[in-house]
Amino acid sequence: QVPLVESGGGSVQAGGSLTLSCVVSGYNRGTYWMGWFRQAPEKQREGVAAVGNDGVAAYADSVTGRFTVSQDKAKNSYDLHMNALGPEDSAMYYCVAVPITMSAVQALAVLKRISREYWGQGTQVTVSS
Repeated sequence: QVPLVESGGGSVQAGGSLTLSCVVSGYNRGTYWMGWFRQAPEKQREGVAAVGNDGVAAYADSVTGRFTVSQDKAKNSYDLHMNALGPEDSAMYYCVAVPITMSAVQALAVLKRISREYWGQGTQVTVSS
């Protein structure tokens, strides 16, 4: 299992912001794609954002314009900046990294089906109305 160290998350009121961080260890940059998916109780898993091997990011329609990914290439570190949060964004968020070549758009489409061995430990995001 690839070490993925996640941090961030927490509780915030609607309209607020949070940042999730993910550090990818064990893979050289450019040899993997990464992303985040979220899982809320009684809801389907949803891919939120992905970064392809080329460093280009893609976002789910539900978060476009509100979420952005920033990258620290030297540290293999990624931050998911989440703004204008609403109760519908409440979920466990998981960072994923997979050592194959894939564009961000392709990665976003498969994120929710990636097996557990490629996930981080997850972090809870709770947004109150």
